[in-house]
Amino acid sequence: MTDIITASNLTLGYESNQSVIKEANFTINVNDFVIITGESGSGKSTLLNSLYGAIKPKSGSLNVCMSELNGISARELRTLRQKIGVVFQDYRLINEWTIEKNVMLPLLISGDYDKHTCDTQVANLLQHVKLAHKMGKYPLELSGGEQQRVGVARAMCHNPQLLLCDEPTGNLDEYSSNMVWALLRSANEAWGACVIVVTHSKPSMHRFKFRHFDIKDGKVNEVS
Repeated sequence: MTDIITASNLTLGYESNQSVIKEANFTINVNDFVIITGESGSGKSTLLNSLYGAIKPKSGSLNVCMSELNGISARELRTLRQKIGVVFQDYRLINEWTIEKNVMLPLLISGDYDKHTCDTQVANLLQHVKLAHKMGKYPLELSGGEQQRVGVARAMCHNPQLLLCDEPTGNLDEYSSNMVWALLRSANEAWGACVIVVTHSKPSMHRFKFRHFDIKDGKVNEVS
């Protein structure tokens, strides 16, 4: 298998004298589905944020999609983020934009796609997340579960190699949670993205192959 993420003695933190993640060593492969658990404040989101450069390593090495994040330049980081999609717990949709334009956002940022390509990709994704009938609507006209499905579609719009999800079902009811988990599985199995999900607990209703990392006392341990 080919590595997409490699951490070596990785230490992360927010203050000069405080480390949240301590000397972590792990490797994640291109086709992996990874679930990261840990108690509140354990460093789950800190680790996830480091994978797209929102938090820089204090020490050690972190290589994501063949880019070393320790000392990465702003230009290199922009290039790396074109390979990554992010799904947030609080959706982070732009309320003044239609759901189509929200989904299109990564393509608009890139600037490398013509209007026909953008429109076709958005239509396909809204069909995939079962929201084609909501085209023309705005985020606040949708339920929380529907907004999160828009968030998943947006994260997948530029066909990322890596899909990072921070508590993507934390605000959803069971029905919506099940739909989001199914979409993330599809992103991994059908679309070929490596999917990493931070969550308080593993999904109990879903049986599928995944790797499980747990964070405790600053240590990142793989659970068999």
